[in-house]
Amino acid sequence: QLQLVESGGGLVQPGGSLRLSCAASGDPLALYAVGWFRRVPGKARERVACLNNYGTVPHYADVVEGRATISRDDAKNTFDMQVNSLKPEATADYLCAADKSDFACLTDEMDYWGKGALVTVSS
Repeated sequence: QLQLVESGGGLVQPGGSLRLSCAASGDPLALYAVGWFRRVPGKARERVACLNNYGTVPHYADVVEGRATISRDDAKNTFDMQVNSLKPEATADYLCAADKSDFACLTDEMDYWGKGALVTVSS
């Protein structure tokens, strides 16, 4: 059973950058496609970024396209996401997720989830 734990949340100034990390345990991360999602109370969960299990095909949501980078280090069983030029509307609980299918992230059907890391974009 794969377990995921996020780190790196906190307060970020508008225009600043965010770097989140997700540590996996219980199974080799190399077997999984990974992704980042975000959740705001009262709104549907939103996909932010996906990366296939080979780390060769990233996908980004339109809201972060050009400002985000998702990466993975299978030797360390971790994956990260950096987002630049943050806006206050990016304030959310950010969740990392994984699934053995490369398609699960694009259909929001990931099997394994972290508990979330709160990011607040405010001055």
